Amino acid sequence: MNLYLDLFLAWLSAERGLSRNTRSAYAADLARYLDYLEHNERQQPDQVQSSDIAAFLGRERERGLSPRSRARLLSSIRMFHRFLLVERYATANPASIIEAPRTQHKLPVFLSSVEVEALLNAPAGNRGEEVRDRAMLELLYATGLRVSELVNLKLRELNLAVGYLMTVGKGNKERLVPVGEAACKRVAEYLEQVRSRQDPEGTRPALFLSRLGEAMTRQAFWNIIKKRAYQAGIQRNISPHTLRHSFATHLLGGGADLRSVQMMLGHADLSSTQIYTHVTRERLKILHQSIHPRG
Repeated sequence: MNLYLDLFLAWLSAERGLSRNTRSAYAADLARYLDYLEHNERQQPDQVQSSDIAAFLGRERERGLSPRSRARLLSSIRMFHRFLLVERYATANPASIIEAPRTQHKLPVFLSSVEVEALLNAPAGNRGEEVRDRAMLELLYATGLRVSELVNLKLRELNLAVGYLMTVGKGNKERLVPVGEAACKRVAEYLEQVRSRQDPEGTRPALFLSRLGEAMTRQAFWNIIKKRAYQAGIQRNISPHTLRHSFATHLLGGGADLRSVQMMLGHADLSSTQIYTHVTRERLKILHQSIHPRG
């Protein structure tokens, strides 16, 4: 069965246009599943039964895998067996009748305006790393980019004069995102004071560079935001996605319409954006309870 995994990953790229990160997530999920099938002597697609999939998910539950993670795992398995059926490697899809585990929809974690201000001001000095980190944090909050979109942003994809950037999101879909004045100012400072010295000839395509002049990695930026959050006195465990959540929540709380936020976030489905309306409603409820005399 493992022989079909490479074919599936190539199909995801060619037919579905999925990014390398998404394909890696599918590969990680399916590796465990296919090892399980091999251990149970399922050598060909048509040998796999619905009971095998149910037993595998039951094993993962016993190992402590959360309902949300098991639901994602089943989604990967369904896609894999759909591929086998479409490409005629199999005559049936045994995953089609398996029900997904019920999951509780958690509201996104976001920062308050005060916390965002503290985070953006945490890299306060004039050293190269501080100027760069200020620009990255400000741009992330201003645009709601995913961390992969931020670190993969090319110099040519940013237009500070107009106040827009072009990014490539999930499914290799391009979108235009406006950049506010504060973020444009911080990025311009970084370009003039730091990046111009690192890459005087302008030969490196990445917008944000590491101390060694290489393109920034996702893990490196995770470390940056953890460090700056600690300096800002933010006690909670946050990630780059927390600023994306904060961007969307603050926009909707300020009166932005849902469709515009959907476009800026690059959500294919409006339901993905609607979760933030639940956040703003929950904030209003808490505010009412805390202020109203009979709350």
